[in-house]
Amino acid sequence: MLDQYVMGRVSRISPEAPVPVVDVQSEKFFPGGASNVARNLRSLSAKVIVLGVIGSDAAGRTLSRTLCEQGIETSGLFKDPARPTTLKTRIIAQHQQVVRFDRESRLPVSRLLYRRAVDFAKRVIREVDAVVFEDYGKGFIQQEFLDACMEIAQESRVLTLADPNAHHHLDYRDLTGITPNRNEAFGMVREPIQDPAPNPLKDASLLEVGNRLLAQTRIRNILITLGEHGMCLFREGHHPHHIPTAAQEVFDVSGAGDTVISIFTLGLCAGLDAVAAAHLSNQAAGIVVGKAGTATVTAAELLSRL
Repeated sequence: MLDQYVMGRVSRISPEAPVPVVDVQSEKFFPGGASNVARNLRSLSAKVIVLGVIGSDAAGRTLSRTLCEQGIETSGLFKDPARPTTLKTRIIAQHQQVVRFDRESRLPVSRLLYRRAVDFAKRVIREVDAVVFEDYGKGFIQQEFLDACMEIAQESRVLTLADPNAHHHLDYRDLTGITPNRNEAFGMVREPIQDPAPNPLKDASLLEVGNRLLAQTRIRNILITLGEHGMCLFREGHHPHHIPTAAQEVFDVSGAGDTVISIFTLGLCAGLDAVAAAHLSNQAAGIVVGKAGTATVTAAELLSRL
């Protein structure tokens, strides 16, 4: 995805309708979605290869160029002339989001493109330390694709992590880890969402969902993000581990989940245990929510916070 931010100021209401008139002052583009995960990993010096689909349009060219400039390998970006590059445009006035409009297709990718993506995955996965599946429900990641990648990863003993989508249910059985938010975790077990308790370790519905996920999926590490309540790590044979939020100031929460899975994955790759990796990702997320837009964290910022 490509995130577009149009910044300006509001000084009057339109005479045509009761809506603000935004005087545009600047415009910025950032890699979004799975590209933002790659960007977060790259900011801490990881070598990253992206696999996904873009359109043959200006947004696709901008996204590809931006990723290349940041040192991210883009040979796995496949162009599909029949669909647009997912573009999310946010209009920001006086640091407040006025409106967001999306241009995208959610249809499944073609069989030809699917086969090309699987062939690419078979070549690349054997050479990496971890694979991160980012499912935004846009038509690229389907169960067949996930299963094909998982088979290769398990043969090669590669770590596998996923950020699931609340409205697109996939079978993530046997992954190394997942990082759903509270709503996504409840959706994965088809459980109605309930209001959270102040203390996650006394939140009966959350604890039940976490334990059910462990039993049903055999995923080794389930890290559920809880917004202002931090996050909670579930592992087989261990008590749930609550990590309070590390955010000191919340400016923009967009992309915080991308940072969580990026740093959690990187921590596991570097040899940290799941608890230490989760604490590290929590600190990183606490930094990025204090920044505007889809942001990343640097090693210097993370060391300073720690």
